[in-house]
Amino acid sequence: MFTGIIEELGIVKDVSRKGRLISLSIQADKAISDTKIGDSIAVNGVCLTVVKIEDKVLSFDLLEETARLTNLGKLKSNEKVNLERSLKIGDRLSGHFVTGHIDCPGAIREKTYVSGNLSFKITIPREFLKFIALKGSITVDGISLTVSDKRSNTFSVCIIPHTLKNTTLSFKGPSSEVNIETDILAKYNNQ
Repeated sequence: MFTGIIEELGIVKDVSRKGRLISLSIQADKAISDTKIGDSIAVNGVCLTVVKIEDKVLSFDLLEETARLTNLGKLKSNEKVNLERSLKIGDRLSGHFVTGHIDCPGAIREKTYVSGNLSFKITIPREFLKFIALKGSITVDGISLTVSDKRSNTFSVCIIPHTLKNTTLSFKGPSSEVNIETDILAKYNNQ
């Protein structure tokens, strides 16, 4: 379980195939603190298990399905990713409950300024819109955000300067693929 509050931007050091697995290695400073093999880390919102720790580098194994269904399969060396360690019982919950299980891919359609605020309009498969509530929570690449608008197959989120500066959203623009996890409460209320 995570909160969607990004702890740091990690740097992809290596992406390679090991048989049917994809090995992903990421350099981290904060996320490596108190982390041990077997712990969960959200990488761009995807819950992954740490399989190796060496010299400030966390390594993960990805199944082919995870690589195919998320933007992790398209990562390249030196690319930045959002990192968050899993929530501990008793920690402050600053964002919202995030499972790290991606519902669908999204594509940024527009990056505009609305009344001086940066807004992203994101397209998703239509069947997932029922899990998105106006003014509700949503996770975009692991970032806890609030839905500011909802249309036929798009939703919008506004980004404060702090979030833009401290997440991968500053590198994203129209046609960028993002991982979407809808709010867990909306999922259970709409089944």
